[in-house]
Amino acid sequence: MKLLRVGDPKKEVPAVLDKENKIRNLSNYIEDFNPSTLNFETINKIKSLDFKTLPEINLKSRIGPCITNPGNFFAIGLNYKAHAEETGAKPPEFPVVFNKSIHSIVGPTDDVIIPKNSNKLDHEVEIAIVIGKKAKRVSEKDAQNYVFGYCICNDISEREWQKEKGGQWVKGKSGDTFGPLGPHLVTKDEIKDIFNLNLTLDLNDKRRQTGNTSLMIFNFNFLIAHLSSYITLMPGDIITTGTPPGVGLGMNPPQFLQEGDEMYLQVDNLGEQKLKVIREKNV
Repeated sequence: MKLLRVGDPKKEVPAVLDKENKIRNLSNYIEDFNPSTLNFETINKIKSLDFKTLPEINLKSRIGPCITNPGNFFAIGLNYKAHAEETGAKPPEFPVVFNKSIHSIVGPTDDVIIPKNSNKLDHEVEIAIVIGKKAKRVSEKDAQNYVFGYCICNDISEREWQKEKGGQWVKGKSGDTFGPLGPHLVTKDEIKDIFNLNLTLDLNDKRRQTGNTSLMIFNFNFLIAHLSSYITLMPGDIITTGTPPGVGLGMNPPQFLQEGDEMYLQVDNLGEQKLKVIREKNV
């Protein structure tokens, strides 16, 4: 299934995309897509419904982030060899794990804001895992049993904050609007082969990033097993899994996002994001 949240910010309702690509309102049956509902009981409940009886939502309505209020927003760095090399880093021996603030999350067509003190804003098309069951010391072979679904994430990154201001990466990854998610939260049964998905990002109609999940250094199952060996993962936790080459930082000379830029992200089976870059306004 392709699940989504539709409506104005903070007023989104849960919905499902039916086979005719009509958006159907689930709010009479599901509170929202949050940690209390992102479990396999919810999947079974939605599957049992006759979608044609559900109220239809206007296709022109704003699509919000596909989940809300996750407990954790984990991220994996340098998980494609060519991306590590373009940034001047060696491919890691173990996953590079960091956090993004949950307050960075926005929808797949919302504006991405360049903060006032930002000079090096960058894009990263990624695929995010959403956990659907408490996971502690999970094996690789069992990892998919803990996955609710997958979605697109644009891991927006401020490179000066990330690399030149000391400390961890988190501050360079967590600004307002630095975490566009969606449009769809796609349940794993909807995806033919999660280990062979193409992902791309175009900037102003020019291809910048191209990758395939077969080229990940650490695949989805390994990442779930690895993280759950240190951290108990809970329903609704997000793990965004790294970006392929083509980021602005890796260009010669580096090219960072500017006001008016338009990003178009696409991932097989998961949908697309269309995002415009704007400057932070005076308050």
